[in-house]
Amino acid sequence: MFLHYSPFWLKAVYPGFIWHVATREKTIFLTFDDGPIPDVTEFVLNVLNTFNAKATFFCIGDNVRRHPEIYHQILNQGHSVGNHTYNHLNGWKSDDHTYLDNFEKCSQALNVDTSLFRPPYGRIKKSQSRLLPPTQQIVMWDVLSGDFSPKITPETCLSKTIQYTRPGSIVLFHDSIKAANNMQYALPRFLKHFQERDYDFKALPMMN
Repeated sequence: MFLHYSPFWLKAVYPGFIWHVATREKTIFLTFDDGPIPDVTEFVLNVLNTFNAKATFFCIGDNVRRHPEIYHQILNQGHSVGNHTYNHLNGWKSDDHTYLDNFEKCSQALNVDTSLFRPPYGRIKKSQSRLLPPTQQIVMWDVLSGDFSPKITPETCLSKTIQYTRPGSIVLFHDSIKAANNMQYALPRFLKHFQERDYDFKALPMMN
């Protein structure tokens, strides 16, 4: 089970993390986790280009190593990138120094200056967050599409994501094989829905 939105009590537990962007403008911040992946990430890039939308990709370092050409497509098309660890580590199941080493290995693979970090599964110990460089911004989300779940239909993925999105929302999709079916249905329809309502789609800035 999962919630399509981040409840207030969870944000209160981790007040130093970024959950949404305070703005009065009709702006949405799309984010994609787990790529780059052939075909899936390329689909995302094509859809974003169609709608003149920018987004932030939280990349797994080992996927960057395996698919550098797709990673550079992300950068060349003006999107921002962030660290998602090298091997998609669950912080709750990892000791602190292993987690930090994996974070640093991903930073080396990305080879760009970015202060953006999203812990895989949203799971990170407070002790691990304190070990990260002080410049790092831990970016969570306030809308979870649920595209990764085989228990929801593509239509539900779309409707719930639309339902909870508001100005300044950080919306989480996945450019992964597991999420592809739901994401490929929901993403273009989500963009069309909000574009028709005069929303913009922007990338999170990589540096403070």
